[in-house]
Amino acid sequence: MSVVQNKLIVALDVETADEARGLVASLRGIAAMFKIGSQLFTAAGPDFIKEIIKAGEKIFLDLKFHDIPNTVAAAGVEATRLGVSMFNVHAVGGGAMMRRTADAVAECAASEGLTRPTILGVTVLTSSDDATLREIGVQEKADAMVARLAQLAMNSGLDGVVASAREVSLVRAVTKPEFIVVTPGVRPAGAARDDQARVMSPREAIAAGADYLVVGRPIIAASDPARAAKLIVDEMLSCAAGSRS
Repeated sequence: MSVVQNKLIVALDVETADEARGLVASLRGIAAMFKIGSQLFTAAGPDFIKEIIKAGEKIFLDLKFHDIPNTVAAAGVEATRLGVSMFNVHAVGGGAMMRRTADAVAECAASEGLTRPTILGVTVLTSSDDATLREIGVQEKADAMVARLAQLAMNSGLDGVVASAREVSLVRAVTKPEFIVVTPGVRPAGAARDDQARVMSPREAIAAGADYLVVGRPIIAASDPARAAKLIVDEMLSCAAGSRS
């Protein structure tokens, strides 16, 4: 469950390594971790990840691996060798895919003397809702699907899931206490929803029991990213402290 410490992950959803470097420099000491997703990874590659890790920062590699078990397991091993602190796979890839990945990563870390990264299963994207699922032939409600995939991820050896803050309580109900919940789609009060369908404020997400919050555009598009990030961290910490007073 959440503890009183900084759990802000800033999404470096920008076009170039130079933009990302500037954000990392301005947010150093404020963000707990930086997320590198498909856009920046495609533009800057693994060498940029190594550069940021060498500079002392933690990386959440958000590539949402989804393929046959052997391919995803191999990708997980390479993520481990890169030194990322966290990476994710699509839970809809199934139990065999997740188990193979968890086993391969643990074996690689042990045999090569590396730190084993946290492995997360992506449940239902925060840009999706019930209508989106029906569109692709899934009749299950989004919240029910999140809970089912979270339980499958846990039983398959993963450390946690990526899920909307709106489903954190459902995830908690079917998983063990130490299971990690990372919540994207977080928007401070008054911020635009952009393409997110299921959102919460930082205070609401922490109160719901989220462990880490992923925030992108409200920080990186702000005129003063450091100030925007600090306000979010302060809101998170005050909520977490208040829940234990």
